[in-house]
Amino acid sequence: MATPLPDLNIGNVRVGFPVVQAALSGYSDLAMRVISRRLGASYTLCEVVLDQFVIAGGKKLRRRWQIADEEHPVGGQLMGSDPAEFAAAAGDLAETGFDVIDINFGCPVKKVLGRCRGGFHLSQPDVALEIVSRVRESVPPRVPVTVKLRRGLDDTPASRDKFFTILDGAFARGIAAVTVHGRTVKQRYLGPSRWDFLREVRQHLGPDKTMLGSGDLFTPHDCLRMIAETGVDGVSVARGAIGNPWIFGQVRALAAGEPLPPPPSVFEQRQIIREHYRLAEELYGPELGGRQMRKFGIKYSRLHPESQVVRDAFVAVKRPEDWQRVLDEWYHVDLPGRHPASEIGETEDCSAAA
Repeated sequence: MATPLPDLNIGNVRVGFPVVQAALSGYSDLAMRVISRRLGASYTLCEVVLDQFVIAGGKKLRRRWQIADEEHPVGGQLMGSDPAEFAAAAGDLAETGFDVIDINFGCPVKKVLGRCRGGFHLSQPDVALEIVSRVRESVPPRVPVTVKLRRGLDDTPASRDKFFTILDGAFARGIAAVTVHGRTVKQRYLGPSRWDFLREVRQHLGPDKTMLGSGDLFTPHDCLRMIAETGVDGVSVARGAIGNPWIFGQVRALAAGEPLPPPPSVFEQRQIIREHYRLAEELYGPELGGRQMRKFGIKYSRLHPESQVVRDAFVAVKRPEDWQRVLDEWYHVDLPGRHPASEIGETEDCSAAA
């Protein structure tokens, strides 16, 4: 009989089941988040947004951090370089209705680093901690502030020292939780995520501080194994959730001591793909929504029994009517689905927000 996993809380926000969906630039918009929540995610994060975009506002930009009533609790992730702009944007996101404000100190994309954002802050603890202080002061006390980190710029002793300076300083300034990705900024998305480092950080923080782990979470078994091996309070699934929102329900079943559910059948996939498309079209309009969904279709194809030809069909989609043609041709007969193959390197491309 399985031992139930303790519920995850982020400050005063009750999350519940401790497997959540990460912020994914260019992916985790309202449409993706709603689908993930309906299929078992207890908490989701909006794709990372640049503080200057939030301050500028505008109808087209605001679509990127629109919230649905059904998805609470939901977090908004921010990235930037200037502490004052960070603080102003955090206040705006809190007023929009995000339940948690998350600070991105982890993005390793070259363009982001060149503009002193994301993972660059791991090289400057003083600025990073000023951002944390300003953000914490700018949002109401009821709204928890969290931080996303990588394990350092690189594996030098100096980078390690700066990581722990930021980690300890952020908690001292009032953050409610931290998410740590087990790769360095220099690694980007290459090589394995070091779960032994996550275990070390967990032990360093002690039992009273909340920590989530990230990196190399592609199957429900990975999620449970990270919790068991590192002692983190929860895990944040990134690329493993793109095109496979069923992963959240699957890990819930395993955690309850049940067998791994079968992968969704072709008809089950068709139903979710259609609903995802409808939500995207409602959010962006027919033309932009169709273009936005093309990359999701490519990811959904991994679960189809004819994955390669279905992938090629989604790659060829150019117009909204092409979408229906793919579904009519490849999703009209109900067949068993397949679990997606594990991938090495968990991409969280922040360049869209740079």
